[in-house]
Amino acid sequence: MVECNGNVEPRFTDVANQFDRNFAERGDLGGSVCVTVGGETVVDLWGGHADLERTTPWDKDTIGIVMSCTKGATALCAHLLASIGQLDFDAPVASYWPEFAAAGKEKVLVRHLLNHQSGVIGLRESIPQGKFYDWDWMIEHLAAEEPYWEPGAAYGYHGNTFGFLVGEVVRRVSGRPIDQFFKAEVADPLGLDFHLGGLPESELSRFTRLQPPPFPEPGEPISRFMEACFDPTSNAFAVAGNTGGYLMPGEWDSPEAMQSVLPSTTGAANARSLANLYRAIVHDRQIGTYSLSAEDLNAMTSVESAGSMDAVCFAPARFTLGFQKSGRTPKGYEPPILVGLSEQAFGHTGMGGMIGFADPGCDMSFAYTTNQMAGDLGMGPTGQALIDATYQALGYTKTRYDAWVE
Repeated sequence: MVECNGNVEPRFTDVANQFDRNFAERGDLGGSVCVTVGGETVVDLWGGHADLERTTPWDKDTIGIVMSCTKGATALCAHLLASIGQLDFDAPVASYWPEFAAAGKEKVLVRHLLNHQSGVIGLRESIPQGKFYDWDWMIEHLAAEEPYWEPGAAYGYHGNTFGFLVGEVVRRVSGRPIDQFFKAEVADPLGLDFHLGGLPESELSRFTRLQPPPFPEPGEPISRFMEACFDPTSNAFAVAGNTGGYLMPGEWDSPEAMQSVLPSTTGAANARSLANLYRAIVHDRQIGTYSLSAEDLNAMTSVESAGSMDAVCFAPARFTLGFQKSGRTPKGYEPPILVGLSEQAFGHTGMGGMIGFADPGCDMSFAYTTNQMAGDLGMGPTGQALIDATYQALGYTKTRYDAWVE
């Protein structure tokens, strides 16, 4: 029997039940889930194990890599600068970062970086081992790179370059590296146990490593994206195949990776801190010295990029300025991809089935972190079960697996 700890309000008891079932029935190793409603914490649970050998319990202060949930925190930094007029989403990137104008990128706008339309999804030059961890090397080469498509004409998931591109704009505008900006302006004022890259060595003792998803059984479908990752001519390879070894299982949360600043993927947190980040956005509307207006929130929630096919992932997606919206693949798409949230919700998933999001429609924030990766590109069964139970507790009726109505 796996031990789970924490607190849950009575009407959210089924969230706790589903959390227990994740360990008993759905193969979870360790994890945490947190929900706030109306600014109050209604679920704060953790359980399972922090190691594959199941000798170390996942405790209240265990943290782990949250993969692309990190992008939500990175995007927030840009939105804070925009909220005080220091960053204009409609300005050319080169107005803040002059070197970026090279190779036909002079008309790329800041919003194109945030909504995955810039076309700067990777490097054509092979990235040497370890250079992915060298911020200056990556920034110099991304500034010189030609877009993979005409900026603004298509969208495709900037899986690893998003953090470098948005992070460098934040650095140019604020004068501080993005991990330092996030710590001083977001994490410290909100009291978040959330490290946006550059995890100190002293924190590694409470850090849980990710366990890769099981390999598909013979005959099981694999996504077109995964197939394309092995094709050097594909956009997927540019995103995930050419990272100097970073995306090899076991490397993406190695001490070297975690002590580097990769603000697309190397955020380290637990569900409590991730949920409280979104609580501050959706409920408090105040983050340190920054106040968020209705216009600021609208920029986070309004869909900017959508359509039948993401140019990288070969599946439909919907992006706002730095965040994801709910979505599903068409019937018959194998294997199916879904992120089942309400239409008003926005946030970001993390590879392996993690998520953090806010829902202005019910003044709710939610986060789920795990160290057992699922093979799904969207939400796996463990995280989606917790989301479903949360919405049901709030009085939403589930009409489809990925759609909710009051």
